[in-house]
Amino acid sequence: MAKEQFERHKQPWNGEEAGKLKLLAAKGQGLKQIAKALNRSEESTRDFAKKNKIGIAKKR
Repeated sequence: MAKEQFERHKQPWNGEEAGKLKLLAAKGQGLKQIAKALNRSEESTRDFAKKNKIGIAKKR
């Protein structure tokens, strides 16, 4: 399984992305779905959410 390539490598987060992350997390979306919607890596999304105290649901 090949890793996805992200064109936005190491780009800073903007307010619109942060708002969308909060909205999707509040709706109960999982990390994978949120990362895909934001066109960010799961690691970047998880780190940003943790830094800003945004809880993301764990999908199983």
